[in-house]
Amino acid sequence: MNPFTNDVPPHLRHPLHPTAALAAGGLPTTAAQAAPAPVHAHGGPAPAGAVTAAELAVRQQALAQAAAQLKAELFGIDDVIDRVIDAVRAWYVLPQLISRPVIVCLWGLTGTGKTQLTRRLAQLLGFYDRFVEVQMDGFSHGASYRSSTISGMLGDSGIHEGAPGVLVLDEFQRFRTMDRKGEDVKVERYQDVWTLLSDGRLPPALSALSNIERKLADAHYEAERAETDDDARAGKAPYRFQLDAWDGQELKRMLKLQEPLAEIMQWPPAKVQALFTRFQQSHHAWETDYSKLLVFVCGNLDEMYHETAQRVEDCDTDADIFHRLTRKLSLIDVKKALGERFKPEQIARLGNEHVIYPSFSKATYEQLIRNLCTRYVDDIAAQCGVRFAIGQDVLDELYANAVFPAQGTRPLFSSVHAILSANLVNAALWVMQEQLPLAQEFPISLAPGKRQLLVQGQGPQGPAETTFPVVLELNRLKQRANADFRALLAVHEAGHGLAYCVLFGHAPQEVKINIASFEGGYNSFSSLKATTRQNALDMMCVGLAGRVAEELVFGEMACTTGAEQDYKQVTAEAARYIRHHGFGARLARTDVTVEMDNHVNTDVAPSNEAIEALMQQQYRRAQELLQTHREALGRTVDALLHQGTIAPVEMVALLKDCGIALAAPVQGGLPDEGLVLEPFAAKLGAFRQAV
Repeated sequence: MNPFTNDVPPHLRHPLHPTAALAAGGLPTTAAQAAPAPVHAHGGPAPAGAVTAAELAVRQQALAQAAAQLKAELFGIDDVIDRVIDAVRAWYVLPQLISRPVIVCLWGLTGTGKTQLTRRLAQLLGFYDRFVEVQMDGFSHGASYRSSTISGMLGDSGIHEGAPGVLVLDEFQRFRTMDRKGEDVKVERYQDVWTLLSDGRLPPALSALSNIERKLADAHYEAERAETDDDARAGKAPYRFQLDAWDGQELKRMLKLQEPLAEIMQWPPAKVQALFTRFQQSHHAWETDYSKLLVFVCGNLDEMYHETAQRVEDCDTDADIFHRLTRKLSLIDVKKALGERFKPEQIARLGNEHVIYPSFSKATYEQLIRNLCTRYVDDIAAQCGVRFAIGQDVLDELYANAVFPAQGTRPLFSSVHAILSANLVNAALWVMQEQLPLAQEFPISLAPGKRQLLVQGQGPQGPAETTFPVVLELNRLKQRANADFRALLAVHEAGHGLAYCVLFGHAPQEVKINIASFEGGYNSFSSLKATTRQNALDMMCVGLAGRVAEELVFGEMACTTGAEQDYKQVTAEAARYIRHHGFGARLARTDVTVEMDNHVNTDVAPSNEAIEALMQQQYRRAQELLQTHREALGRTVDALLHQGTIAPVEMVALLKDCGIALAAPVQGGLPDEGLVLEPFAAKLGAFRQAV
């Protein structure tokens, strides 16, 4: 993921590089000149300004080349790139058709390449000199009024009125106009952005003319005093109205004057006043036309990712599971999240072209790690002539210690640099000091214990090797040195996981006891799209199975307080079962309220006994289930003690040997939608046949 620069590789300079004198829309004029005269489909001459098939083909090819280059540089977002290319196709290929800005919104977690995509696309399409990037937090461009308006930012750019250009509105989520209570937020900067997004026509910034207007008022006042109070002004120099260079430049730009700046600065107040009068009578005539802009709105809508990002601590959750969760986000999720920050009429001006970045999959992170390692190795080889080969075990540990799925690539880049850069330099120095032949490749692997990098080579006297200390911080945090505590965690989490497998027929998405972010373990289950009465009972049983497993293995008096959260959650589920869902003896929804006219059943006491009885029943059920499957429980515990985690495919194979058949896991461990375990369609068919 290279930073945005103005340096374009030679193989991309034609037809994409802007040095080829681009016409409107980025088309090289050389191609336009070489194209045959446009002809109608019926054989007659085309209207003046019509685009030929050859010109269209060149532009289409340029887009295809840009898409291919972006996919080669930005990993894991091919679908996003395709969406963006399709969204800008009309703007780039036939800009003559564009009468209002084309708006493309990119939403994603930090470090997923949103800004990088816009910068690189502008460069590849030859618009890097007609490219403006505005940080919508309002703190990136100083405090002057010109940098506090979109009009001022565009006016200082290389984008000309009525011509195509690229505008990026970055960190848009910080430009909120409503607070968390739904009340208006005072916005100091970039207030003209909504006008731009509406039709692309920006009125002049009236505040920029205020200084000139003040000078005109002073001139008028002094002229009146000179006429009515000659005695008071005796011996004083007459007031002289004159525009300075700044005022003249603003007047020239705002009112689109053609006269030279030096001439404008010499104009008398009467002439300037006449211009002001014309402006006030028809100020819309002074609007600036930016209707052919391509506008990228980029940001991170925390509200949209809140539920998925908070499932577990993000350094512990599986990247594939998190990836599949974020892939389910839709246009509706975007609109809801925007509704927490902006007014409905403002959301409408953003349009409906919302492209959502999912978090990166495990394969993407692994590809990034390989790419980063190759870059480090190539740099060392280019500088020192020493070529290293980084082993798969090192790559695996880089993934395990550098990937935070909810935080994108930035932590990955930082961690890989910290782990590899200095050690590779030290390893290269060792090779040269030992005078080992440089014609060979020097393998780098992890020494036993995973606390040192092992570098090996072949010298004149035989094999040579050395080690360098390496800090794998998350490994250290995940290790449970205390064997008793590790056994407790394995038994507790195995109880939850096994009960879920038996009752739901699916493997958990994750079962882990090697956790960096807290002292414990967890199971992660697939969501249910529809929860039946039986499903609700089964989830209560699963929630109690951790404590039941402790009792079965360690005895009643050795059960720990680690099940407190389980009991809190199951109690809430049982209360909803009885009081809210109508699955108990009483049908009325039972709730609490301070408003006496809400007409709800607030008599909660009678349901307390039913809730306790229900939990007792599910506890006994969990006891019977784990007692029946003691062998499977033991194998699950052993797998957790050995590996620290059990993937869905491993759980399926493990329980198959114990006679428990589970559904084949979805790739990545998570279905695209929530599970529906009851065969409702088949039951509907049976009902119809019976009728």
